[in-house]
Amino acid sequence: MSVHIDITGLRPEEVAVVPSPLAELGMALHALSEPAHHPGLQGWVTGVTARLDPHLADRMCEADFLWRTTFSDLFLPWAGLPDRRTLPGATLAEELDQLDKLSDEQFVDAALEFSCAVGYGECGPTALSDPEMRRRALELAAARGHMQLRFGERLLADPPRIRAWLRQFLRDCEEAFFAEAWSRLRHQLAADARHKTDLLRRKGLAEAMAAVSPAVTLHEAATRITVDKLGDGRTATGDGGLLLVPTSLGWPHLMVLHRYGWQPVLHYPVGSPELAAPQTLEQLAMRMTALSHPVRMRMCRHLARSAHTTSELAQAHGMTAPEISRHLAVLKKAGLITTRRRGRYVLHQLDVTVVARLGSEFLEGILR
Repeated sequence: MSVHIDITGLRPEEVAVVPSPLAELGMALHALSEPAHHPGLQGWVTGVTARLDPHLADRMCEADFLWRTTFSDLFLPWAGLPDRRTLPGATLAEELDQLDKLSDEQFVDAALEFSCAVGYGECGPTALSDPEMRRRALELAAARGHMQLRFGERLLADPPRIRAWLRQFLRDCEEAFFAEAWSRLRHQLAADARHKTDLLRRKGLAEAMAAVSPAVTLHEAATRITVDKLGDGRTATGDGGLLLVPTSLGWPHLMVLHRYGWQPVLHYPVGSPELAAPQTLEQLAMRMTALSHPVRMRMCRHLARSAHTTSELAQAHGMTAPEISRHLAVLKKAGLITTRRRGRYVLHQLDVTVVARLGSEFLEGILR
């Protein structure tokens, strides 16, 4: 499972690394709504929440499905503009003007992404123009609560009114807490953008992709970028460009905009030491599968306490040595045990450090 970006024919100058204040505001709203996703931001979230105006907090809840899951593509509006080469604005005001340039169909489709995401990567009818899609969108919205249903009904009935509501809400968020945060974060993001741009120019796209995240790879033919994620998706740069947008608030989320007709975007976190060597989802699945077998779980109990030979494990578990060897091979292939020789004996032991990391690696994998 992964997201693929076809970059056939993409020229180096068509790859841009640019911070986005609106995207960072979207991530800030996400962190405020789902602080458990971002334990490193606990202090900031607590401080903002404590001084947040109650009226603004209520409005934040009114449409939080736009940013609670991750955040809507509405926070990346420049990617949806027709030329597929537009860059993020330098200020939030500029990007809100770009948001205004999206068509009503684009706006509604992106706003309903988390309640009616059918056809995300395809060209198809929208809830604004198709009665059946409209009915399904409202049905799914109702399943998520009366507030989302009410917002969905208002959105479909009067898109311009909701667009004005959202613009004012985002401006109020800027005044309440985001302007202060952006004044700190923009310097780190600008420095990262300069660094990635320099890598692109001096060492090429492969080096730049590796610096974005070890979960992002450029295939040998340099015609496709693959992002290791628990999900499937495809997009292409086509006659447009590729945008890399850094975020200081985003870890562990590594997001790929692959909406049909929009410019592909990699929205990636910076400044997190945990990103140095994340496990691939294939490795993570292999390790969790290896540990899920009841025999191997019991073996791990012994191997966590001390090193054992195959024959010792066979005796302890009432199994034959070949049976134990097969289970050890699975654990070893998954990188969960270490093996060392002492004289004529081969000793196996659980790598407790690797197993201890599985919890955080699993969380990172499913949130990536």
